[in-house]
Amino acid sequence: MPDTGYAVAAVLVAAAVTWALRALPFAALAPLRSSSTVRYLSTRMPTGVMIILVVYCLRDVPVTDSRAVAPLAALAVTVGLHLWRRNALLSIVGGTAVHVLLTSTLLG
Repeated sequence: MPDTGYAVAAVLVAAAVTWALRALPFAALAPLRSSSTVRYLSTRMPTGVMIILVVYCLRDVPVTDSRAVAPLAALAVTVGLHLWRRNALLSIVGGTAVHVLLTSTLLG
């Protein structure tokens, strides 16, 4: 059994490291908030990330196969709903519902 002083010191060091690691991003990002590069990236990155995710998810979908109907229809519904209503939650739920319905219908 370790000495009481050693255990208390270990807990204090662990608490200090945890606190520092949680505070570091806020301290490091404070000067970046006024940066024009960060502002530009904050407007462009969401679209870029979505494009990368779509390409990654659809990269192995054989377009000429009947199995491609569900993901491509779900993508079309998601994009259509988003362009129509500009509501991310509605777009995600609508696209997911179409995908689940078509997958269960085609496979079931």
